[in-house]
Amino acid sequence: MLSLNLLVAISLAYVALLFGVAFVAERRAARGKTGWLRAPMIYTLSLSVYCTAWTFYGAVGYAARSGLEFVTIYLGPTLVFIGWWWLLRKLVRIGRAQRVTSIADLISSRYGKSNGLAVLVTGMAVIASAPYIALQLQSVSLSLAVFDAESAEVMANPTGAVMDGLWVAIGLAIFTVLFGTRNLDANERHHGVVMAIAVEAVMKLVALLEVGVFVVWGLADGVGDILTRLDASPVSAWQVEGGRWVGLIFVSAAAVICLPRMFQVMVVENADESHLSTASWAFPAYLMLMSLFVIPIAVVGLDLMPAGANPDLFVLTLPLSQDQNMLAALAFLGGFSSATSMVIVAAIALSTMVSNHIIMPVWLSLQDGGKASVSGDVRRAMLFSRRISIAAVLGMGYAYFALSEGGEALAAIGLISFVGAAQVLPALLGGIFWRGATRRGAVAGLIAGFAVWAYTFYMPSLAVPGSVLADIVRDGPLGMGFLRPHGLFGLTGLDPLVHALLWSMVLNAGLFLGVSLLSFPSPMERLQGAQFVNVFEHSTTPRSWAGGRAEAEDLLIMAQRILGPDEAHNVFSAAARAQGKTGYLPDTTPEFLMDLERELAGSVGAATAHAMIAQINGGASVSVRELMAVADETAQMMEYSSQLEAKSRELEATATKLREANEKLTELSVQKDAFLSQISHELRTPMTSIRSFSEILMQGRLEPEVRRRYSSIIHDESLRLTRLLDDLLDLSVLENGQVVLNPQQERLGDLIDRAISASAVGHARSLRVLRDPGQEDHVIYTDTDRLVQVFINIIANTIKYCDATDPELRIEVRAGEGMLQLDFIDNGSGIPVRSHGLIFEKFARLDDQTKAGGAGLGLAICREVMSKLGGSIDYLRGQSGAAFRVSLPMEISRAVA
Repeated sequence: MLSLNLLVAISLAYVALLFGVAFVAERRAARGKTGWLRAPMIYTLSLSVYCTAWTFYGAVGYAARSGLEFVTIYLGPTLVFIGWWWLLRKLVRIGRAQRVTSIADLISSRYGKSNGLAVLVTGMAVIASAPYIALQLQSVSLSLAVFDAESAEVMANPTGAVMDGLWVAIGLAIFTVLFGTRNLDANERHHGVVMAIAVEAVMKLVALLEVGVFVVWGLADGVGDILTRLDASPVSAWQVEGGRWVGLIFVSAAAVICLPRMFQVMVVENADESHLSTASWAFPAYLMLMSLFVIPIAVVGLDLMPAGANPDLFVLTLPLSQDQNMLAALAFLGGFSSATSMVIVAAIALSTMVSNHIIMPVWLSLQDGGKASVSGDVRRAMLFSRRISIAAVLGMGYAYFALSEGGEALAAIGLISFVGAAQVLPALLGGIFWRGATRRGAVAGLIAGFAVWAYTFYMPSLAVPGSVLADIVRDGPLGMGFLRPHGLFGLTGLDPLVHALLWSMVLNAGLFLGVSLLSFPSPMERLQGAQFVNVFEHSTTPRSWAGGRAEAEDLLIMAQRILGPDEAHNVFSAAARAQGKTGYLPDTTPEFLMDLERELAGSVGAATAHAMIAQINGGASVSVRELMAVADETAQMMEYSSQLEAKSRELEATATKLREANEKLTELSVQKDAFLSQISHELRTPMTSIRSFSEILMQGRLEPEVRRRYSSIIHDESLRLTRLLDDLLDLSVLENGQVVLNPQQERLGDLIDRAISASAVGHARSLRVLRDPGQEDHVIYTDTDRLVQVFINIIANTIKYCDATDPELRIEVRAGEGMLQLDFIDNGSGIPVRSHGLIFEKFARLDDQTKAGGAGLGLAICREVMSKLGGSIDYLRGQSGAAFRVSLPMEISRAVA
């Protein structure tokens, strides 16, 4: 086994390599040689900070304990990058337009540049990140303990020591201070940091793949052997818990957007919006490769390692058990890369948030006379505050590690942070898609969601057996069982993660929506809301300063303290040249103040930059005239947008009608072809019979009985041919308006009797007809033969096509609204919805076109007949079976007294 000293030496050499990579990258960026530094693949690899020690070590342990459930942690980000890339694109565009430095800065800027809201989000982010940082400390401590083991027992289940975690925290703090605070402007690209993270991404991927290949083809006999071992392994006995799977996918999808470190690399460090196109497929591919060998390593580890061995460390202990020291060292460097990359980026993001929104506003408020902007070295104070913030953030992570005693599995620790980070999601999504979202709503939702998460998920993780917290988790505060963290308000039986996520997100989103609807945004919130929601229409920030009070010299002094003398001088000189002035001090126009605010926001955040300029400018930030101008522009845009929407709706409606007409014409063309085929068949069949039997009769020498039978067949086929021709002629006459009606008076019930009797002729199938004679007591004055023809067609169709076992037809008659209505409703399955538009068309047969039957003219004739009688026939939708309504005007009928 490698000695611990040699391992430390290898780690220091690796760290030196990372420093070298970062140094070269920053030097090239300083000289403007940023070609390959801005490559899409470098950006994609920097997103690998999502893959921490949890995914390197903990995923194997997760798989050993819970089977394929570990996949959910990869599915969430995959769904976001493949399906929600438009959301990421909007965040990147907003980040560039507003020059935001962190997720707290973005939310603060959206809700009226409220520093109080930024402080709230910062505090939540720091507290939620503590378990994740503790996870990195625990993983590095455990991996070091493996190489420092003196016995097989320690190697099988190394727990590490709290003191080891302290030394790891100190080392990572020093590393991060040297690595992450070289530049002040957080909105400038950290080319060195990003390049070092890209190198670490390759290292951890290669290390995990190397271990996986060794396990599959070195320890096992290939994929087939792995599958055989899997069948006999406890891993194959995993159970899918639907609610937990959905919760894990949702929370991992939210985390990839809301975790401070992911926002840092995805939004702040983004150099080109188009890089998201590459990341949308390359990052999911990277996650797939990271998870490729997780199951094989878990299966072989459970099979070969001693009982009780820590599955979180199989990536290390499996190579060591086979004396593969170099592979184990490579695996350690992969895990070390996973931990350090996360800590570096998270510490940079969190320290920026803490210094910009907490430390610097307090420091500025303590300066003499409120003139912090023109006195004191702000730049030095900013750097010092960020370094202190890094130490404080890592200190909180170590405190969590010490309090929890490092006893939980790595995956369980990571999920705590994921749910905490997800609390930002409602305010974030609401802010970029809903102009009506307000600061009060965001504050209410964030506080409620964070409090519930802390009580139901965060606090129980610190409950050491025998402690007061453990009593609260078991019995509830003061013995109130309905307030137990894992059974809040009596909701028991849920998985702890699902329970915490459900309560926190419901209260968070509910209060955010409710309070936003009940409150009204301030003018600054409305302006920022329009800029965020319509960011693709507004590429620049709106004017929000009234010039006149600020002196250029005072602004220059303040900018020098923050940006540095050289950069501040360049900014002011460029502005002066743009105004056509020969000096280096521009006029303090609203445009210049807005540009300067964006520059300062890159270093101190949007809220602080706005407050500092407001101090010098006298606090006037938005004039009534500018608000009116913005309102006028907004009204014009809304009117133009409304016109465009109306035109769009009109075009869509026209396109829909054309599409429906085309579909109907296509269907009718099919029906016409079917009709021509059917009509030729119907004409040819009786004519063939007539000709054949006529030829037989002409031969003579037939018995009288045979001659009569053949003559009867010829007669029947002639009648059939006559009926078909009559139908065609009848429809033609009706359509051309040449029909002559023969009105006469007859009782409605008698007409229905005639129709039922006539329909039953020639049909072996029986039909049960349900009627109410009292409803049929009407005398009709119309062409009763034509009306009976309609009734016969409907009843005959029911006999032929009703698919019920015992066909039944219900006839209902009602008078009202000037019409006499007869409803014919059967108990079959009805006519398919797609055929409703073709029911009364010529040639339409709604059953299988290949079946024998009518020519599809019956209902078309019925429609024409009813039209000539002054009524109508319609198909009734929403009934249990096929239903037709025959309507006649009341003036041609009268009730029998």
